[in-house]
Amino acid sequence: MTQLYLGIDLGTSAVKALIVDAAGQVRAAGSAEYPVNRPQPGWAEQDPVMWWTATIDAVRQALGWAGANARVAAIGVSGQMHGTVLLDERERPLAPAIIWADGRSQAQVERLTREIGAERLIDIAGSPLAAGFQAATVAWVKEERSSVWWRTKRVLLPKDELRRRLTGEIMTDPGDGSGTLLFDARWRNWSPDLLGAVGVEPAKLPPVRPSASLAGALRPDAAAEFGLPAGIPVAVGSGDAPSGMLGAGIVDPATMLLSISTGAQVMIPALGVHPDPLGRSHTFASALEPGAGHPGWNQMGATLVAGMAMRWLRDELLGLSGPDAYERMSAWAAESQPGARGVLFLPYLVGERSPHMDARARGVFLGLGAHHDRGDLVRAVMEGAIFACLDAFAALREGGAAPERIVMAGGGARSPLWRQIVADIFGLPVVALATADQAAMGAAILAIAATTGRDAVETARDWAAYGPPLTPNRARHARYAELYAIFREAYGQTIDLSHKLAAFGEAPRRVLSTERHRH
Repeated sequence: MTQLYLGIDLGTSAVKALIVDAAGQVRAAGSAEYPVNRPQPGWAEQDPVMWWTATIDAVRQALGWAGANARVAAIGVSGQMHGTVLLDERERPLAPAIIWADGRSQAQVERLTREIGAERLIDIAGSPLAAGFQAATVAWVKEERSSVWWRTKRVLLPKDELRRRLTGEIMTDPGDGSGTLLFDARWRNWSPDLLGAVGVEPAKLPPVRPSASLAGALRPDAAAEFGLPAGIPVAVGSGDAPSGMLGAGIVDPATMLLSISTGAQVMIPALGVHPDPLGRSHTFASALEPGAGHPGWNQMGATLVAGMAMRWLRDELLGLSGPDAYERMSAWAAESQPGARGVLFLPYLVGERSPHMDARARGVFLGLGAHHDRGDLVRAVMEGAIFACLDAFAALREGGAAPERIVMAGGGARSPLWRQIVADIFGLPVVALATADQAAMGAAILAIAATTGRDAVETARDWAAYGPPLTPNRARHARYAELYAIFREAYGQTIDLSHKLAAFGEAPRRVLSTERHRH
């Protein structure tokens, strides 16, 4: 009977389950969606119970496609980074999870950065602090929901909450832990200085273990939910960004990963910690332990909105539904032209991270005219998301990054048009992964490394499969260079207005809240 490996990725909009064999061939996959709840402007929450329900559905789907004879030898986990799950003494969630896209903690970001010192914070953590990171979220909970904090026994990241449901064991790894901004990037463990600044007791945080080590075994109750035997070994795993690097086979700095899902990341492997002193990008631990030439860190520029903008456009403006909605949108965009006939989209629907680190930024359509149609709007959204990625990459390039090609992954990689837009905007060859679920693939690689001793780097190289390369068109690249200059100028010209409008939009909520309190 063939031994198979199950990788589970807890994403922002869906959980994905991937079953692969020992050669890295995908045998089956499953997925299940869930919403992001936004109870107030700028907030982003999810129900951890819904995560678990969706995981059961996704794993059952994958097992159904794999067939009755499928034997899962090990399980790996991956998940959205930075978020915060608070558990009580009985290990039950005390409140909805506050996820990475949440902007409520901007005041805490500014205060902590001021108190710790921006340069010192970046030197320790490898990154500036941003709203939605666990350090800032915990500070907000302590100040605004003190009754919840008093009852909190454990503070977990999303994928660590998923693994707790699988095994009953509580732990984290360096790749995911470093994204909390409570971590020392060089020492790859919790920072006493940062814990002290935020006021987090070390006992509330999980112990740190290597990503490719064993966390425990599948519990009988979880096994019964999946239809699997109990006792299957479960690896520690990592966050979706470091897992995605492995799943994409990117283990050297000649190749950059551009992953487009809800948000987007540009990532390049690094052998050491060399953070951007201006705080425009992030240096996080990878899923690999440093040594023997393994890149123990990744340099990353992260944008908050990419696929999210397409989903917003689909749901709120175009009113589309059905499994082919994005294909129809892409076809409309293909009927437009580079530059979307003069429409420019700034994709800051929930703020922005690299390079602006601005939680109050908001999205903008510029140049709209009566002659524009739906294809122009879709193309402007696709181009605006990639201009934001190029903005994020600029900080990495100033630090010495010089990739020779781009591997494109995530849901956005499924669109041939989006891949060509990336090639034309960046001016680099682009290849797409054969599977868009690179984080789940990375989780499976960590599972096989944890249980068989296979080298994760070699496995990542062996398993990676790409489509044919797309080369940039020189004329379109030159055209996009002109538009990118306008894109950069547009942020500076509109940001003050965006901040004012964000404050204006929040004012009615504050007024209504005060009125309810009075009555």
